[in-house]
Amino acid sequence: MAAGLTGAAIERLRATAEQHVGDTRVPGLVALVARGDDVYAEAFGRLGVGRPAVQRDSLFRIASITKPVTAAVTMALVDDGRIGLDGPVDRLLPELADRRVLRRPDGPLEETVAADRAITTRDLLTFTFGFGMGDGMFGSGWPVVSASDELGLSTIGPVNPDVQPDPDTWIAGLGSLPLIAQPGERWLYNTGASVLGVLVARAAGQPFEDVLRTRLCEPLGMRDTAFWTPRTERLATGYLPTQAGLKVWDEPDGRWSRRPDFADGAGGLVSTADDLLAFSRMLLAAGAGVLSADSVRAMTSDQLTPDQKARGGLGAGFFENLSWGFCQAVYPDGAFGWNGGFGTSWLVEPNEDLTVIVLTQRLFESPAPPPVHLDIRAAALETGKAM
Repeated sequence: MAAGLTGAAIERLRATAEQHVGDTRVPGLVALVARGDDVYAEAFGRLGVGRPAVQRDSLFRIASITKPVTAAVTMALVDDGRIGLDGPVDRLLPELADRRVLRRPDGPLEETVAADRAITTRDLLTFTFGFGMGDGMFGSGWPVVSASDELGLSTIGPVNPDVQPDPDTWIAGLGSLPLIAQPGERWLYNTGASVLGVLVARAAGQPFEDVLRTRLCEPLGMRDTAFWTPRTERLATGYLPTQAGLKVWDEPDGRWSRRPDFADGAGGLVSTADDLLAFSRMLLAAGAGVLSADSVRAMTSDQLTPDQKARGGLGAGFFENLSWGFCQAVYPDGAFGWNGGFGTSWLVEPNEDLTVIVLTQRLFESPAPPPVHLDIRAAALETGKAM
């Protein structure tokens, strides 16, 4: 129980979380609300139907919350001068040099034009380098989507460590495909963060997971954040909602129980609520010696032009109430964060010194977070006023 929280505030958060927990709803979750040094964190339910109770340090697949973590590691190397923010990535990623661009996104792979310019690191960080997910692609049968699937890239769709090849093969596969849009033209989701993992590894001369550990996780004490875990007894069972109820999607000894060939910077991490809190506190403390204040400011501020937003998004009105920084959403009130489609959400409100983390094992059914996340977030924002 956190100092500074009233009993009524704690009960409000607890009641909000508990109403969503059950074998047919959300089997288990961890909710964490922090304001400054005051922290409320509580575990509810079970790691899976018939499994032990969730604990505060239980592991969850955080999916796309991996993206801002990847951005932070990238910016650490930008701070070092190993990666140029606005220079072409061609030197480290020759597979992405001299790009061709589809004449139309749903067109044949052979119908292309030359790219107007080279891809930059900033393009990757802002998801404007010309490849990724956009509205209308899912189930589209577009040739570029089919080709990406055949190569096992898992870039226009969920991360799948069982099919993704090693980094050199992965980036060569991506380089064999035309871009969907001109560099800098529009926002396309996901793929930029996957590419950043390869870029970081080549800039540092070591595997991406090692750079993540030494540049971010160890300095911040994020000891449970990794691309796989041998501690499968702590990992929640993943569930897919269906019309017939929850269906097991990934077992604890499944895809995240062994080292992947490709450490996917777009969605491959497992983590805990307290590790994500440590990440939040670093950003709230202007980098805390891990990043420069300028890098944090760039990560957490609007980086898109009106044209990029008008041509991008994951559905109608996607950018009406948010924009995009480096690998994460940013909001008009200064808040930032993102959600993980495998059942997690992470939001930071700097003006309130507030962090809200909700970790579940129920996959999202749309780009918008399910009610369990929105309800706990709303209760947390009210609770923050009492902390």
